[in-house]
Amino acid sequence: MIVGAGPYGLSVAAHLRAAGVPYRIFGEVMGSWRHAMATGMFLKSTPAATDLSAPEPGGRLADFRLLHGEPELTELTPIPCDVFVRYGLWFQKRYVGDVEPARVAAVDRAAAGDGFAVRLDGGREFTAAAVVLATGLSGLAHVPGELRRLAPGAPGPRTLVSHSSHHTDLSRYGGRRVAVVGGGQSALESAALLHEAGAEVRVLVRERRVLWGSEPELVRPWTQRIARPASPLGTGWALAAVCRAPGGVRRLPAAARLLLFRRALGPSGGWWLRDRVEGVVPVHTACRVTGAEVVGDTARLRVTGPGAHCDTLEADHVLAATGYRLDLDALPFLRPAVRDAVACVPGSKAPELSSAFESSVPGLYFTGSLAAPMFGPMMRFVAGTEYAATRIARHTAPRVAAR
Repeated sequence: MIVGAGPYGLSVAAHLRAAGVPYRIFGEVMGSWRHAMATGMFLKSTPAATDLSAPEPGGRLADFRLLHGEPELTELTPIPCDVFVRYGLWFQKRYVGDVEPARVAAVDRAAAGDGFAVRLDGGREFTAAAVVLATGLSGLAHVPGELRRLAPGAPGPRTLVSHSSHHTDLSRYGGRRVAVVGGGQSALESAALLHEAGAEVRVLVRERRVLWGSEPELVRPWTQRIARPASPLGTGWALAAVCRAPGGVRRLPAAARLLLFRRALGPSGGWWLRDRVEGVVPVHTACRVTGAEVVGDTARLRVTGPGAHCDTLEADHVLAATGYRLDLDALPFLRPAVRDAVACVPGSKAPELSSAFESSVPGLYFTGSLAAPMFGPMMRFVAGTEYAATRIARHTAPRVAAR
C-alpha cells in the first residue's frame, strides 16, 4: 500500500506496476501541488530536476511536453506549477492506473503475523504486507511560536495568520496590509504575488541579506564544468556529490547528516523572481519577530534587529513562509504501536532508514522529505524520485510476493 499520490508515491507505484507487484495507492493525485501552491507560482527546480521516475523511457517532463505539442522547457524557462500538475496527472494515467481518493485513517500492526491492518476514513479495512509513506510535506507546516498567538484558537479573528502552504489564491488580500515572514522562495514569491494583487506587503527576513540564485548558463566552458559540476540541485562539487551518492550520505554520522540537512540549500529566491521583488516590495533583512498580539482586527508584531526599521509592525494578515518541521507525530494515521516502534535519527523526529528506505518497523517505508535526514537534500526535491522508487520497489516486491 502506498499513502500519497504526489511525485514520490506515483513513482513508487509506477515501478511496482512494471514489476507486476500488486499495490493500492491512496490520496489525491498531485494534491499538495494543487492545494499548497498559490495560483501563479512557478517551480524553483529546473526541467532536468523535475522528472518523475518511470520504469521505462518516455516518462520525462520533456516527453509529456513533446506529446502534447508544447515547446521544450530549458533551464531559462521557469516551470509553472499548473504545468507540473498536468504532467503528474498524465504520468499517473500512463504508468500508475487507478488512485483511490479515500483517506487512510489508521495504519496498525496486523492482528496475526507480519504486515499491517489498514482502516480507511469510511470504515473499510484491509491488510497490507508493506506500507510506503509518501505523504510529502502534508501536515508538516511550521508556524513559529511567536506567531501562534494569532492562530485559530487565540483571541481575535481567526484569519490573522496562515502558513504559505495553506493558499491557492493570494488575490483575496488585495488592498490589505500583509507581513510576510521568511526569506526563501515561498516568502519571496508570495510577496511578489501579493504585491501584484494590490496588497501592501512587507517581508521580514532573519538573515542579513536575501540570497538569489544565479541565471543558468546553457553552455559552460569545460573549465567551469570541472570547477563547478552541474547537478539537479545546482552547481558545485558538494551538491554534485550528495546528488550522485545519496547512499553515501546515509553512511555519514547522524550529526553530520543533520547538519547537511539543515544547512544545504538554505533559503534563497529563484533568479527569475528577483526583478519582481528587489526595489518593488519592501524587504527588511536582519530582523526577527519576537512577539505578536491581536489588536482589534489587526496583528501587531514586535520586531527587533538592526534591519527592523521599527519596533512594531501592524498588519491585517501575517503570512508565515517559515518552512516545515519533520515530525512523525504529524502523521496521525500511524497508530502508537507502529509510530512508537519507529527508530528516529538522533536529534530529530525523522525515521532512521535502511538503504532500501525501510524503517525499523519491517515493511514500513518512508520516502520524500521524511527521508532527507538520511539520504540528503535530494529527497526534498522531485529529482530524488528515481533513487528512492527503484530501491523501494525492488525491496518490497519479495515481501508482497511471499504473502
